[in-house]
Parts: sequence; structure tokens; C-alpha cells
Amino acid sequence: MTTNNLATAAADEVTQPSGSSGAFQFVAELAEEVSKGKVELPSFPDVAVRVRKVLADEGVSTEQIARVVGSDAGLAARVLTLANSVALNRSGKTIAEIKTAVNRIGHNNVRTAAVSFAIAQLRRAAELRHIAKELEGLWQEATMVAAHAYAIASRATKINADECMLAGLLHNVGKIYILARANRHGSLFRDPATLAHVIRDWHSNVGKAIIENWGFPEHISDAVADHENIDRTAGHPDVTDVLTVAVMMSGFVGHEADLELNMQGVKAFWRLGLDNEKCVHIVNDCKDEIAALRTALGD
Repeated sequence: MTTNNLATAAADEVTQPSGSSGAFQFVAELAEEVSKGKVELPSFPDVAVRVRKVLADEGVSTEQIARVVGSDAGLAARVLTLANSVALNRSGKTIAEIKTAVNRIGHNNVRTAAVSFAIAQLRRAAELRHIAKELEGLWQEATMVAAHAYAIASRATKINADECMLAGLLHNVGKIYILARANRHGSLFRDPATLAHVIRDWHSNVGKAIIENWGFPEHISDAVADHENIDRTAGHPDVTDVLTVAVMMSGFVGHEADLELNMQGVKAFWRLGLDNEKCVHIVNDCKDEIAALRTALGD
């Protein structure tokens, strides 16, 4: 669904009967923000915006990216940490220069580091302190899914693992946005069921709108929008399939025996050639890598 279609759908929804005028008002505001292209996370740091813009230029040099990254100590540290993680630095030789780190991890992982850094700033924002626990829970989920997506793509597919990790990190960004924006509607927080309903129905399309607004690749925004559709058909395995599987596998960490039953009928597993035995093998084989990636992403 495009941002314009999302705005139209939201506008249609607010005309329907509902028990919550606050939810109506909130969804109407979402529609207006989407239609005007104003879907942006609050407290998004300027340096993350600059990274986004510089990476939009396909001809950008490593030196240019390194200069932008190096302009903020926090972002530079996040890039270096990611570059030195077990998953991305197989040699074990510590990288200390930003340019070398950027060259090592590539553009997609610089994007990932910038998103991680930006959401860390949001989680510390004073105006969102009262929902810090909820934001922390969503971030823990995001890093878990991102690390699993990387592990799955690295071992089970020929799909770009870096793009899969980025999609994993962004898969619930719509929830983060809705939760942060709902901050202005105290009545929603007094009615958890209504807030949960809004998040459930709107997070994937809002997430897609955010990612489109950021200028990220279309297949990343499509993955975020479609990963919950377990009946989705596709001609070949793709990032959406990896994200679907990563979300499910992350949800059964420590309860792998229950995964086999729940994966039945989920076409993404079939397209990726994964059965329960292979999934358990990936989880067990990648425990250290997953933990290291989550730490590098700011877990």
C-alpha cells in the first residue's frame, strides 16, 4: 500500500462507528501525517538524516560517508562496534578507523547503524520517558529479529543478509512510531485494548510509509508491510520471506519444540527450504553470533 492509499484507508476508517473517539482522532492524524509525507520518528538526530541523504547518492565515496559518520561520536562508536562484531569481522582484527569500518560493513549496515543510533536517541527522549518500558520492549524485539534475519539469510539463502538485518531492525518501526505519537493522546493509554488494536491494524503500513519516506529500497519497505502475511505467494525466496521466518523463530527462542507446529502452512519456510530441524540448527549454531549482533546494534 502506498502512502497515499494508506492515508485514504485511514480516512475511510475514521468515518466508521467506534467506541473510542480518541482512536478515531489518532487515526485521522496518522492519515494526515502520511498524506503530507510527515511520517518521521520523533527525536530523530540530524546526523542520522545526513547519513540517509548521503547514502541516497549511489556515487557517494567511502570518504564522504566516513566524514558524516565521524561527525557524531555516538554514531561513529555504533558503526565501529558493528564493524568489530563477531558476525561482520571474521578476521578478529580490531578496526579503529571509521573509513575502514564503513568499507568493511557496506552501505546497508551503515544505514542499520544509523537507524540503531537514532532509535537509541528516541528511547532516551525526555518526552517519552513514561513509555520507556514499552519502547525498550519493542527495541529488544527488533534486535532479536534483525540478528535472526542475518543468521537465516547467511546460511539458508542467497539473499543479501545485510538487507535482511536492516529489514529486521525496521520491522516494528511502525509500532514505535504509533506508540510515540500516541503519547499525545492520554486517553489511548488509559484504554490499552484500543491502543493495541490501533497498533495491530496500522503498524505495518505506517512502518512502510516511514521507510518509504526515508528513501530505503522498496523491497525493504515491502518486507516490513507484508511479513505478517503467512499466505503470501512469491515466485522466489526474498527478504520478506526471511523476515517472516525471523519473526517467528525469534518468538520461539527457548521454546523451539513449539516452532514446528506453528510453522506449518507458513509458505516462507517452504520457499526458504527450512524445516524444524534446520531452524533449530541455525538457532543453535548462531547463538554467539546473534548475541554479538544484538549487542552491536545497541541491545
